[in-house]
Amino acid sequence: MFASAIAFVDLETTGMAAGADRVTEVGIVRIDEGAQVSEWSSLVNPECSIPAAIQALTGISNAMVAAAPTFRQIADDVAAQVQGAVFVAHNARFDYGFLKHEFARLGRSFTAKVLCTVKLSRRLYPETGPHNLDALIARHSLAAADRHRALGDARILWQFVQALYRDKADAEIDAAVGRILKGPSLPPQLPADALDTIPEAPGVYRFYGLNALPLYVGKSVNLRARIAAHFSADYRSASDLRLSAEITRIEIEETAGELGALLRESQLVKTLLPAYNQRLRRRAEMVALSVAAEPEAPDYVRSDVIEADALENLYGPFASRRQAREALRAVAAEAALCWTALGLERRSGPCFARQLRKCAGACVGAEPPAAHHARLREALARYALKPWPYAGTIGVLESSPIGERTELHMFRDWCWLGTARDESELYAILEAPPRCAFDLDIYRLLVKRLPRATIRPLSRA
Repeated sequence: MFASAIAFVDLETTGMAAGADRVTEVGIVRIDEGAQVSEWSSLVNPECSIPAAIQALTGISNAMVAAAPTFRQIADDVAAQVQGAVFVAHNARFDYGFLKHEFARLGRSFTAKVLCTVKLSRRLYPETGPHNLDALIARHSLAAADRHRALGDARILWQFVQALYRDKADAEIDAAVGRILKGPSLPPQLPADALDTIPEAPGVYRFYGLNALPLYVGKSVNLRARIAAHFSADYRSASDLRLSAEITRIEIEETAGELGALLRESQLVKTLLPAYNQRLRRRAEMVALSVAAEPEAPDYVRSDVIEADALENLYGPFASRRQAREALRAVAAEAALCWTALGLERRSGPCFARQLRKCAGACVGAEPPAAHHARLREALARYALKPWPYAGTIGVLESSPIGERTELHMFRDWCWLGTARDESELYAILEAPPRCAFDLDIYRLLVKRLPRATIRPLSRA
C-alpha cells in the first residue's frame, strides 16, 4: 500500500460552497499498515436547514440531523481519525476544503497530505473517462451500497484502491501516488516546518535573505499553495531556483480577500523594490498617452505626474512607453492613421504606412490635420481614462470566506487612502486622509474590480 496510514474520507453537506454551507455527515475508513481497517461515521447537525434537493440526493433530512452532534462536538474524533494518515477523497478539494472551514470556525487549523482519487484515476487510466465516482463503480465493478452516504462512499474509495492493486503493478500505483502527493522541496536553509503555519488564506508574502529588505514580494488568494509552488521541483523556474538558494525566512500578512492582497503587494513592491520583482517593479514605468485638443503628436505621461482630477484627454494605462507605442501602431493600422503625425517616425514626405497604402495621407497633405486628429481621438476612445464615478470617498468591503476577517478599503479619485479593520482606523483615515498620488497601477486594479465590488459611500465631494 502506498502509505502506512490512509484515511478514506467522504462528507455530505448542505451545498457546494465550503465557506457558506455546512457538513451534515462524515464517513471515514482508515487503513493502517495495509490491513487493519477501522470505520467511523456520524451525522452532523449543520445548525441550518438542509435544502430539499440535497435531502433528496443524500437521503439525509432535517429530522435526521436535529438530534445529531454539531461539528464542534465531533471535531476531536474527526481529527483523531485522520491523524498521521494520507487524506484520500474523491474530488478531494471539496471534502478537504469543507473540513478546513469547519475547523477554522472553531479557531482550529486542519492540515493533511491530500490524495484525490479523481487525479489518481486520470493518471493511471488516462485513456479512459469519465472519472466520477459512478464511472469508477461501473468500470471496476465496485459494490455501491449506501451510495451518497458518507461512509458508503468512503468504502467505495477503499474498494477502488484495492482494485488498483489487483489490476496495476505496485510500482506504477506508488509512482502515480507519489507524483500527486509530491510536496515542495524546501530550500535546506529553511526549517522543515516552514510551511506548516502558513494559512490557506488570501494575503501577501515576503521572502527574505540575509538583508533587511525582502528579495521578493508576492500575493495570493491561497498563501500556502502559492508559496509552496515556488519550491515545487517539477515546475520551478530559473528565477525560482536562484531565489530559493537565497531565502532564509518567510513573512506573511493575511488579508480579507484578493483586492486587499493586490493593493498591499503593489504598495510593498513600489516602496521596498525587491530584487526579484522585476515585472511588478516595472509598474512604476506605467504611462498614459496625452492627446491635446489641437493637432499634434501624442505625448507619453508618467503615472507619477498625472493629476487624478485631470484625466481628460489621457488614454491608457500602458505598462511602459514601449507598450504605448505598440498601441499607437495598432490603432494606426486599424484607422489608417499617419505614423509621422503620431510621432512614430521622423521623416519628410510620405510615412512608412503611406508607402504601404495604410495611411489616409496626413503626411502628404491628403488629409487635413484636424480630421486626422479627430480620427485619432476616436480610435483611442476605448483607452480613455475614466473620471472618478463616485461623489467623494467610497469604501470597498471585503470579507474572508468564513467571516474571520473584514476589511474596508477606502478610495477617492482612484487613489487608495488606506484600509480599515475597525472603526478607529476608519475614522482616522476619514478625518485625516493621507495625501495620495494618482497611480495608474491602482487605477487599473479598480477599473477592473469596482464594478463587482460591495461599495459603501463614505463622504461626498
